[in-house]
Amino acid sequence: QAAAGGGRTALRACGVHNVCRLLTRRAHGFYARDAGVAHRKNLGLLRKIMCQESTKFKNVWTTHSASPIAYERGRIYMDNYQCCITSIAQQPRLIYQKSKCAKSEKIEDALLLECPLGEMLPSPSDYKASLIVLTVQNWLLRLSADSGEVLEKVYLAGSCCKFFRYLSWDTPQEVMIVKSAQNKLPAAARQAGIQQTVLFYLAVFQVLPLSFIGMLEINKKIFGNSVTDVAVSNGILIVMYSMGLVRLYNFKAILEQFMEQPCDLGQEFNWNGQMGVVGKYPFGLPCNIKITDTPPLLFEASSLENAFQIGGYPWHYIITPNKKKHKGVFHICSLKDNALAKNGIQDMKCCSLEPDWIYFHPDMSGRIIHVGPNLIKVLKLKEVKNHTDQMEIAEDFTIVANRENCVNNSVTVTASGRVVKKRFVFPKTFKIVDYEDELDLLSTVAVTQIGADGRAHLDFHCNEHGILLKSIPLKESWDVTYSHEVYFDKDLVLHIEQKPNRRFSCYVYQMVCDTAKDDD
Repeated sequence: QAAAGGGRTALRACGVHNVCRLLTRRAHGFYARDAGVAHRKNLGLLRKIMCQESTKFKNVWTTHSASPIAYERGRIYMDNYQCCITSIAQQPRLIYQKSKCAKSEKIEDALLLECPLGEMLPSPSDYKASLIVLTVQNWLLRLSADSGEVLEKVYLAGSCCKFFRYLSWDTPQEVMIVKSAQNKLPAAARQAGIQQTVLFYLAVFQVLPLSFIGMLEINKKIFGNSVTDVAVSNGILIVMYSMGLVRLYNFKAILEQFMEQPCDLGQEFNWNGQMGVVGKYPFGLPCNIKITDTPPLLFEASSLENAFQIGGYPWHYIITPNKKKHKGVFHICSLKDNALAKNGIQDMKCCSLEPDWIYFHPDMSGRIIHVGPNLIKVLKLKEVKNHTDQMEIAEDFTIVANRENCVNNSVTVTASGRVVKKRFVFPKTFKIVDYEDELDLLSTVAVTQIGADGRAHLDFHCNEHGILLKSIPLKESWDVTYSHEVYFDKDLVLHIEQKPNRRFSCYVYQMVCDTAKDDD
């Protein structure tokens, strides 16, 4: 009764007379006593402070490593996840350092697992962040993000598969997919005429608590001989073919239709006459989902290099026509009827060696980001005037990489004795475009090549209008031939660089509100 009375009071106070509208307003943080309001206000203040002219980003830490460096939510992982360093402190500090692992325990892939809100979980450790890792010997481990302690372990490879290599989300933080490497027969077996029909295995898990849903195989007999790869995302099984064809199937329907016998971790199980405990060594996981017939096809499209994306509202997809001469040309079509949107062919006609790329904006606005070497176009879908059933692509805003003028200090003396100073124009090239959802900022990394060195700066733009709000120069040089990752996480900027011969560097920048005393 008290809750009902409070709800009625809130309805009267805000003039809302519809429960659905009230719940929507609460979800958006309209009421001062909601925890979300304080968080939104704090992030708004952080954005304003960060974009002030006096606010600087200072390089507070640099490290180098002979093994890959990974970043996840304020934690830097090194030495194959044996070393964890927090980047949240004023200066990065060690969280834990485990002893060096054997080659047989090498970690192949990892996902960060965070506690869902508002759910009762069986173990206190489930409420803290953890790391799901996949080892080279087919063990799936859940590690504490604070100590590296092993909380759970599952053995994956039973009699069916020996090489699990990849982790991904079907539904983020809810359903996880463990994918095998592609099965390939040894050359001697192929010469002997032995046929290999199973291409991939997919193991499906519900997380927190960790539970086994099932394992299935991707078989040539069902999906065809030219399958090159598979993926699962948002309940869709995506099958890719060598000729550029992409086919979509309902993954949930496949699990329900072809499940032979459900089982869970720790359960004694009889599989093909062999008894064992599910998830324990050496039994592993049974392949308890057998696809015996081709599932109903949801959608198919042909695209160069299997490049295919779905997004927008109403639903649209982006492809490149399946011919090499069309590389860099993107078609935006309706998912409903395959109709090409008005102005739906996007072609920057790049003369540069740098390719352009396109994707749906991750802010769920339905917009599209098209990135070229020196131009970023943010596009939107809108109804064609007087034709409500047809959509057109319109430009929302653009971001241009301004060229830099630089006077060379060296001089040239002509035959007549005239002194000439040369002025060079150095073009900027966009290398990375990302979106910071908590601060609602579009971040770009642009590089200016000056001689042998490249100089990069990270720019923050208003996500709604594209206005430049802040520019942060990166101190280290940027070699465009190396692989780079840049993370922007609230008040932190982190740059990971991979050089030849497996040399890795990590540069951490922290936000400082400084006076003129410190120019860094």
